[in-house]
Amino acid sequence: MEELDITEIVKYLPHRYPFLLIDRVTSVESGVGLSAIKNVTANEPIFTGHFPQFPVFPGVLILEAMAQCCAVFAFRELGGYPSKETLYLLVGIDKARFKKQVVPGDQMALSVQLERTRRGIWRFAATATVDDKLCCSAEILIAKNEIEL
Repeated sequence: MEELDITEIVKYLPHRYPFLLIDRVTSVESGVGLSAIKNVTANEPIFTGHFPQFPVFPGVLILEAMAQCCAVFAFRELGGYPSKETLYLLVGIDKARFKKQVVPGDQMALSVQLERTRRGIWRFAATATVDDKLCCSAEILIAKNEIEL
């Protein structure tokens, strides 16, 4: 199983600070899935407004981190880096459930498992955990999209 550091991750994703939500890919298994981590720190801009008196990492950003993992996996499965005209876009979220809050100081362990691909749409079972406790689970759907520059 292979690891990817941040310099390799940014070759697969167009996202940059503050919206790049994967710090390290801890394993990739071709045809199966990917695991990654996101270190949640108090310095993230989202915490100035969500919520100043009790900072909670937004659930929608947990889902976005999962979707970014899916995109990295899909590009790797296709055997190369994306072009400037290619993106994987989030096209669906099913069965999303939030079980535990994520707060500054937590390290989220993200896991995405490929369930199937059909007509260019990739479906994944995704989870986010902190200290082996489930924070979020969802089915994530992504699709390749060519953009005109």
